Amino acid sequence: MSTQQHKITKSAMLALALAASGASHADGEHGWEFGAVLDAGMSSKPLAVGTRDKGLQLGHSDLSVSGPLGKNLKAQLTATFATEDGKLEKSLEEAWLETNLLPYGLQVRGGRFASQIGYLNQQHPHADDFVERPLLYRAFFGGHWNDDGLRLNWTAPTDMYLMLGMEGFRGKRLVGEVVNTPGNMGVTTWAAKLGDDLSRSQSWQLGLSHIRNEREALVEEHVEGEAHAHGAQFTGGKTWMMDATWKWAPNGNNRDQQVRLSFETARIYAHNTNASGDMHRAHALALAWRLNPNWELGARTDWLRVNAPDDESRLREHALMLAWKPSHMQTLRLQYSTQRGATGDAFLDASKRSVQLQYVLAFGAHGAHSF
Repeated sequence: MSTQQHKITKSAMLALALAASGASHADGEHGWEFGAVLDAGMSSKPLAVGTRDKGLQLGHSDLSVSGPLGKNLKAQLTATFATEDGKLEKSLEEAWLETNLLPYGLQVRGGRFASQIGYLNQQHPHADDFVERPLLYRAFFGGHWNDDGLRLNWTAPTDMYLMLGMEGFRGKRLVGEVVNTPGNMGVTTWAAKLGDDLSRSQSWQLGLSHIRNEREALVEEHVEGEAHAHGAQFTGGKTWMMDATWKWAPNGNNRDQQVRLSFETARIYAHNTNASGDMHRAHALALAWRLNPNWELGARTDWLRVNAPDDESRLREHALMLAWKPSHMQTLRLQYSTQRGATGDAFLDASKRSVQLQYVLAFGAHGAHSF
């Protein structure tokens, strides 16, 4: 982070903290809330397209403040901290305003926030079931894609959950240096989510997302060697994503037991509309089982294929995890990952195996997790 960005971050945090203090007095018990998350980890070896270094490091840790700005708006500010190559990296991850009382199920959000594409992207990485996100997110979205933009959502007034949304972003966090193309408009997305209960113990959700990226990369973002979550490593003009999730908990009580099964797939097409077929493709299938309030097991398998002009690269990754949660605010997670079937130039650094240990400790208030 540059000195100027650091000053802006500090100023924004101070301004919003002062606003929060005033709002807390004005709104009483419905005032502002503060929270913090420490994500510490250790890896025996970094994974290809990974986000964590070898050895001890600070993962996706954050400080956040959120609350109302009068009756019509709410806001959130989140600053994140993580280590890379032994250095502490700081960034302003979220700084947004959102409407509360628009009619007809409409909602508008503006500022910096995580896109609602896919199933995991809106969720902070430290809330995931695994130490590393699927290859799909690490390769195409830098792990967690947040950007500066505007969102418009509509939620249907029905018993079955139905949400339709559109977003417009600058796109610089998705693609850094771009070809100097006249009329470059950045990135737009749309998303649809549909969900319902199958019974008192079962529920499901389906999602479909589309990304139109006008920012054509000047050069391929991927650089051989250890990569980190600072932006997409592989990009294209159009992306289609689909996600499906099923959950089971006895009588709906997910505190004691729960099974979570999710599948995500994505295809990215070239900027050249005359090109046939997809450039890049990825799939992820994950299962997590809460045995009791304190213990969870999980397994995940990933496939990734990326195309360059003279090369096709493929990679498969498998992960097993065991998590101990002595309280709602703490998680100690052990994960064993293997990477197999690496072909092409993009994945020369693929790890045959890696053992990762993660400790997550939360303080204060945090927003409810998505479905």
